[in-house]
Amino acid sequence: MRTYQKNGVPKVALIRGPVVSAEGALNNEATPAIGLAYVAGYARDKGYHVEIYDAVAEGLDAVNPFPGRRGIVTLGLTIEELVSRVPRDVDVVGVSGMFSGEWPVVRTLIERLRQLLPDALVVAGGEHATALSEFTLRDCSALDLVVKGEGEVTFLEVLEAYRNDRDFADVGGICFLNDDGELIDNGGLPRMRQIDKIPRPYWPEGYMEKFWNNGKSFGVQTARDMPMLASRGCPYQCTFCSSPSMWTTRYVLRDIDDLIAEIKEYKRRYDITAIQFYDLTAVTKKRWIVEFCERLKAEGLDLKWSLPSGTRSEALDFETLSLMRDTNCNYLVYAPESGAPETLNLVQKRITLESITASIRTAKQVGLVLRANLIIGFPHEHRRHVYQTIWYGLKLAAIGVDEVPVFIFSAYPGSQIFKDLHAKGQVHLDDSYFYGLQTLNSKFNVLNPTTYNPHIPAAELAIYRTAFMLANYLVGYVRYPSRIFRTLRNTFGKGTAHQSMTVLEHRIKDAMARKKVRKRMERESFR
Repeated sequence: MRTYQKNGVPKVALIRGPVVSAEGALNNEATPAIGLAYVAGYARDKGYHVEIYDAVAEGLDAVNPFPGRRGIVTLGLTIEELVSRVPRDVDVVGVSGMFSGEWPVVRTLIERLRQLLPDALVVAGGEHATALSEFTLRDCSALDLVVKGEGEVTFLEVLEAYRNDRDFADVGGICFLNDDGELIDNGGLPRMRQIDKIPRPYWPEGYMEKFWNNGKSFGVQTARDMPMLASRGCPYQCTFCSSPSMWTTRYVLRDIDDLIAEIKEYKRRYDITAIQFYDLTAVTKKRWIVEFCERLKAEGLDLKWSLPSGTRSEALDFETLSLMRDTNCNYLVYAPESGAPETLNLVQKRITLESITASIRTAKQVGLVLRANLIIGFPHEHRRHVYQTIWYGLKLAAIGVDEVPVFIFSAYPGSQIFKDLHAKGQVHLDDSYFYGLQTLNSKFNVLNPTTYNPHIPAAELAIYRTAFMLANYLVGYVRYPSRIFRTLRNTFGKGTAHQSMTVLEHRIKDAMARKKVRKRMERESFR
């Protein structure tokens, strides 16, 4: 590894590159970097000088072609613009490598950082870096080491080793290449044991205001949405999900007192209007969610809150869902994934369609706005499985689910299905594969997506996806025509009174905002 010059407490920059998207895509959202905020908050609490440099936050609605890859654009600052903002006296650079579909752009970012900061320690973390640690290190020689899994403690230990000139071989949970090019893998995925003692995320001055002023958030939109985590990890082992490789299957819910204290702090400090929980699986225990809702009421916290990532249904019965409605839950996402019982069994989803459908019916009866995510094209599936999922999606739309998007299966690094496909030589780790991940489900008019189903042609799956996702929305709008006026009002209306109630409405508004920015930039270029 490189030799570094150290002088006192190292100066640290945590960096997120731009969002990577297919040109013309609607569904790549600009969201606050909560992962970096937690890592920064933890290190700052221990006395380190840490700042966040986020291409997304600094360049909302800016769209730029990515050099050398036709059809791919980046949302946010360009790499050159981002790198120019990083101080030249930084000692340690931590780069977020969350999504494998963004790896070629992240690699370019790291290489550019290395050119400008030749003596810095450059570290990558996130789901991509965790799932493909050795590949990431060998594919990017500018990178020094990878932090695997949950990052706060491990990254702090890296900083401590760097500061005290200790051997990185003594730091658990990291990977690096030694001077002979051999992989040094320091083992497992360390997990935080006392998550209620984790310092608050560090949000730089004015950071969240950028998202609020531009109407950006993960799910639906209110005036001042605050990202939060109520839990860490996921206890399930779905074979299409990369969570076990990143988080293991250890699942921990936060103490209600600590969660309420954070909400009250944000209300006092930022005057927030809503909370968005970014959790992998937010609701697993009825007693916890009931207590949370009751505490919101007892504390008089009149805020909207939502679960935009998707959750399970076991705890969501009439009592729970009624409490969620009464405490202003404004958006709830279910994750049935498939309408084919055989597929659910093979991917180890561990749910029944009867139970999740019953919960969804109840949620609509109590008046919640809902989304249900579906996937088609798993490697084992035949047309009958796809038709079962499509029919199930139409059924959900008919009973009132507001959004029923259909996605094509993606072989994501870290998942068990990816590992099986890679072992069989059906997945090849190159830039085409990574860009394929990014474009697969971000642009829905592409008829030649990369798929891994030997039974159904890719173009056929693409037609099923687009046609029946549109059909799901059509069924919903025809059966519930008041939604037509709601969507028109929320999409084209002005001011805070016209905020999105669904992700579709939010993404249409995002697309219109980006179009305005492009037109303004074009006008300015002719002056």
